[in-house]
Amino acid sequence: MHYRRLEKLGVELSVLGFGCMRFPVKDGKIEREEAAAMLDYAYKNGVNYYDTAWGYHNEESQYFVGEAMRRYPRDSFYLATKMPVWLCKESADLDKYFAEQLSRLQTDYFDFYLLHALDKERFEHSVKLGALEWLTRMKAEGKIKYAGFSFHDETANFAPILDAYDWDFVQIQHNYIDRVHIGSDELYRQLVEQDIPALVMEPVRGGHLASLPEDVEAILKAVNPQRSMAAWALQWVATQENIMVTLSGMSTLEQVKENVATFSQTPFTLSPADLEAVDKVTDKLLSYKTIPCTDCRYCMPCPYGVNIPKMFEIYNRFEMFKNTAIAYQNYSGPLMDMNTRADKCVACGHCLPQCPQQINIPERMVQVHEVLGALKVD
Repeated sequence: MHYRRLEKLGVELSVLGFGCMRFPVKDGKIEREEAAAMLDYAYKNGVNYYDTAWGYHNEESQYFVGEAMRRYPRDSFYLATKMPVWLCKESADLDKYFAEQLSRLQTDYFDFYLLHALDKERFEHSVKLGALEWLTRMKAEGKIKYAGFSFHDETANFAPILDAYDWDFVQIQHNYIDRVHIGSDELYRQLVEQDIPALVMEPVRGGHLASLPEDVEAILKAVNPQRSMAAWALQWVATQENIMVTLSGMSTLEQVKENVATFSQTPFTLSPADLEAVDKVTDKLLSYKTIPCTDCRYCMPCPYGVNIPKMFEIYNRFEMFKNTAIAYQNYSGPLMDMNTRADKCVACGHCLPQCPQQINIPERMVQVHEVLGALKVD
């Protein structure tokens, strides 16, 4: 496993981090035996950074991670979680939710602690709550070692948050598509300029960069036929030296093994020829009419039952692959619960403030149904 030594923080972190938001599930709950095997493999093969949050897996993730990681010495890994600032109505709620997280994760402290999913409005709310002063107090008490935030907003709203506090690190969404699509290159540049270490979420864009159209995949295969599409995406992120951890939300043991192998080989970054091929792929993918959903599921549950991420997944795959039979089967076939389709959206707007990608979900639901609902097969 490759590591990066952060002299500024005095830590050495595995370049691969385990994002605990996409464990395998059964009957709506984490499949604990399989998920524990995934964590075991990652830990025993050198992964030392584990990231969870209040709402992951309908609030089950923190409980599970706390139980699973108790099997290992607490000082042998770094644990990260986040403050759900949108749930905090008053300053006292910061202490309330923090204490509950310590209990759920069965620990006395957090190595890395973030204000979760900040945008302009959430940051202003955090300031009113006194969250910045609270972070300083928690650090002084030894309950938080390093304080940061995760960012989900327009690029223009990044600098005011960055300048408001002496952040130890910042977590951004960054991959070879979003460097252009949402301007994450500019976020990364600002972090480098201010010497603030970066963590990266969604390096494979919710798994979408692990499965590419054949003509796009061929561009990368022509350069390196052995490297998987997921490895291309992960290694593109790791090539950038100010990125201390590349978080991967892994869903199977096979994915864990593949990603561990990716970050254990030499070299594990990309060559100039590789980067040129990635640029070509970026241009090609951005030419498709896709919806920038990463399947983070922050929009769920929909009060009217619409499976929002699933609708976007079906639509995006149709736009890329143009396989009418599969798209029709997935959207209108007998296995589809018709009460969860895009046409059940009533445009209530409940999902809008929850979407980190700022997608106008009601408008997109109309678009999805217009395209997929019109598909016919013989």
